[in-house]
Amino acid sequence: MKKKSKISTPLNPHLLEEKEFYFEKKIRPTCLKEYMGQLQIVEELTLLVEAARKRFQPLDHVLLAGPPGLGKTTLAHVIAFEMKAQLHCVTGPTLEKKADLASLLTQLSPGDVLFIDEIHRLQKPIEEVLYGAMEDFKLDLIIGQGPGTRTLRMDLAHFTLIGATTRSGLLSHPFRDRFGIHFRLDFYPSHELQHILIRSAECLRVPLEHSGAKEIAQRARGIPRIANRLLRRVRDYFEVKGEFSSINKEVVHQALSLFGIDHRGLDAADRKYLILLVEKFNNGPVGIETLSSALGENKETLEDVYEPYLIQEGLLQRTPRGRIATLNAQNYLKNSIKS
Repeated sequence: MKKKSKISTPLNPHLLEEKEFYFEKKIRPTCLKEYMGQLQIVEELTLLVEAARKRFQPLDHVLLAGPPGLGKTTLAHVIAFEMKAQLHCVTGPTLEKKADLASLLTQLSPGDVLFIDEIHRLQKPIEEVLYGAMEDFKLDLIIGQGPGTRTLRMDLAHFTLIGATTRSGLLSHPFRDRFGIHFRLDFYPSHELQHILIRSAECLRVPLEHSGAKEIAQRARGIPRIANRLLRRVRDYFEVKGEFSSINKEVVHQALSLFGIDHRGLDAADRKYLILLVEKFNNGPVGIETLSSALGENKETLEDVYEPYLIQEGLLQRTPRGRIATLNAQNYLKNSIKS
């Protein structure tokens, strides 16, 4: 008598997407107590939020600066949660007309939080409209054209504006000064990233050992977003290979080596940048525009994504004459070729 073959049910991609979305939400902290790292900022925010709540007033406007992936958007969500406020999110480039901003501001209720990501990319006229809205909670609208033009001043609900930027220097001084609270997020030390990874692994139900968490943290460039991304890639390797009972240092090393991420967290794009600078331009100096053309990358991407970590690692110097590869960069490339 033949045994009936076991029929496997195909995975539903929509269910998988929902599951991943659920885990993504679970990984993201919702309150200040859950927010890991940036201890000084968390301590100051805890005090400022409590003071604002005691006065039954919205929190002062907040400017969050720092490289991508350090948790600026997450912190905006946390602030809204702590203030028990409705959060409205928008990116700077999407606000193309004054009418777009006016529509957004007039829909805000008292205490709401308006989060503008990439706030440095706001157009100048839009930025100027925000001056009155931030200071006096007034909105000046120009009605009509020609001799019949008149200005209508509208009252706005008292709200909190949170701006996130990777390039705070591009904000005008008058605009920057209207933010009462300024925070600059720093790169995370390895031990803080390890705590984040262990928490994320629990949410993803991944058996991550401390040695594995430490190895991922050392390759995450000091950025939580990258740490969580690497954890997902290691999880993929772990699940497909099926040879291991848990994710330890060796598993992480094998997985990330496959994806071209070395022990310092540098990937193929970083190495391409350094090789170009060292070999083609004889260590520099070379201008950012030239590097941008040679690499086929937007110069803002080079400045905001690639260069901060290369500088932090002592592999690159920015000078008035251009970019220079350090002796550390030359030694790094020599050792990479040998290995």
